[in-house]
Amino acid sequence: MKNDKISGKNSGANLGGNLDKKLAPNLENSAQISKKNSSKFSTQNSEKMRINKFISHNLSYSRRDADALVKAGKVSVNNRVVSDFVSVSADDKVRVNGRLVCPKSEFSVIVYNKPKGELVSRRDDRGRRTIYDSLPRGFGRFVSVGRLDYASEGLLLLTDAPAIATALERSDIEREYYLKIRGAIDERVKDAMRNGLHADDATKGAHARTKITSMDFAPFLAFDVMSSSGGYTKIRVMIAEGQNRELRRFFGYFDLEVVELKRVAFGRVELDALKEGKWRYFSRSEYDDLRDFLKANGVRY
Repeated sequence: MKNDKISGKNSGANLGGNLDKKLAPNLENSAQISKKNSSKFSTQNSEKMRINKFISHNLSYSRRDADALVKAGKVSVNNRVVSDFVSVSADDKVRVNGRLVCPKSEFSVIVYNKPKGELVSRRDDRGRRTIYDSLPRGFGRFVSVGRLDYASEGLLLLTDAPAIATALERSDIEREYYLKIRGAIDERVKDAMRNGLHADDATKGAHARTKITSMDFAPFLAFDVMSSSGGYTKIRVMIAEGQNRELRRFFGYFDLEVVELKRVAFGRVELDALKEGKWRYFSRSEYDDLRDFLKANGVRY
């Protein structure tokens, strides 16, 4: 069957700001990345952040643990004990239990190929497996750039710099996915992918206990209907945001069920040959792109 290939609009906000990824007429012209490994990227920061975030980022405490330390009077800033959540910078002398906290001067980013059946969470009250059960213990303090739900798979970025994770998650860097959908993609769906959609009821495809009932869907950057047979459609899409179960909700609005969802790229960062359940550090070129992104957007960690 001939593929129905339709291009979308490019947001122009790519990781590094200089991505040559072509969106028309198809999605197969992705720029290739270098395979040289580089596990660290250095930067400096004098921007202020809340004391609990500062502690959790630079020591092996969770944000909740840091909250408790502050409330217990175990934290001092410039030799004065603090009991509220003040903001500090790398220039301040922060001590926890009398120990000077030295701000990190480096950060790491990894790419993880998440399998189905893992939660992007540190723990689960139902005892389900999480990504941290699969990753080496040294990555226990890394935070994810967004999430993939339990039934989804593919590329997940994690970093030990929370501010960078937040900046990437909130950016309009393109995300690319392979989907298998139960049902057919008709012109109504294609029109919504081209032009965007507001759904008063966006609960189909959402978690059963979701509190988000409506949603605005921006136009897709691009999409490619790859095949359709046996009551299923395979489609490749590129979007520039990552709202809660966005793709499942979008197609659910048209009574289409997403039965398979795999993220294959985040900007220039691609899964390539990375096997399921495996991870790798950013390559040198990916760190260079990230540095450009941070500089262009004034992001410091």
